[in-house]
Amino acid sequence: MTEHDLRTLIGEVKDGSLSRRSFVRRMLALGLTAPMAGMMLAQNGVAFAANGLRDAYKPTKAGGGGPLKLLFWQAATLINPHFAIGTKDQEGSRIFYEPLAAWDADGNLFPILAAEIPSKENGGVAADGRSVTWKLKPNVKWHDGKPFTADDVVFTAEYAANPATAAVTGGSYINVKVTKVDDLTVKLSFKEPTPFWADAFVSSAGMIIPKHVFADYTGDKSRDAPANLAPVGTGPYKFSEFRPGDILRGVRNPDYHVPNRPFFDSIEMKGGGDAVSAARAVLQTGEYDYAWNMQVEDEILKRLEAEGKGRVKMDYGGNLEFLLLNAT
Repeated sequence: MTEHDLRTLIGEVKDGSLSRRSFVRRMLALGLTAPMAGMMLAQNGVAFAANGLRDAYKPTKAGGGGPLKLLFWQAATLINPHFAIGTKDQEGSRIFYEPLAAWDADGNLFPILAAEIPSKENGGVAADGRSVTWKLKPNVKWHDGKPFTADDVVFTAEYAANPATAAVTGGSYINVKVTKVDDLTVKLSFKEPTPFWADAFVSSAGMIIPKHVFADYTGDKSRDAPANLAPVGTGPYKFSEFRPGDILRGVRNPDYHVPNRPFFDSIEMKGGGDAVSAARAVLQTGEYDYAWNMQVEDEILKRLEAEGKGRVKMDYGGNLEFLLLNAT
């Protein structure tokens, strides 16, 4: 695809003749990611949707949904997002921890712990591309009741960037300087103009951890933190139980900062078994509500889906699980 082709597609999104999702899927086919596609559109005047796909769900009250049972046949082993060695640990951490913002399937960047998404229009993105200012959502509390502030954001960056911490997210923070402007504002400064600035504090690599919980466990002490196995976050569920390699449980956070959320009263993330057994537990027996990473033959999935207790959901993505090659 040439630059002319790309600019033509962006123009079609701007005039409405091509949907945002179609553009994102074309970029995925080229090997890019939804975040990169979304940022390309934003840099060319196509604004992000205010709250991404969250706008589609409008609950009227929190709770009442009973338990939500998830089956991850590759079980979580550690609940610190900065040590997450795979999706299983990222998903387990995300139950309790939150980033400033995240991406939806259409490449929209939407706020979570941020009050708004930085842009040139609101003054959050500098004209020279060397700095970004994030405004934080007010009145957010950690699960232990302490207030969430800019100090936690700055600490998270320093924690992850410290080589002795050996955080898997370190690459998102080593080339950015994070400074506190006030209790609800942080500024990210880059050495060079940085068009893709939505990396630090965004999505799976961007989950914020509390300074008052982890301050004594930085650098070479980072693996000793009790909170690595008993998280204290800002998310919709509070920690209840964790047996590494087996099960993770949380209960609804009554002080969650998003109105009328979460719907489910508790969440369980069970690990173990294999992909076929996980598919059966949702599609055939109905024992679980959701199973992740179904590396199962299409014929088997269709047969299980015919039981009528669940359905298979497939999404486009840029991740590569494995390749099958015909060696003959």
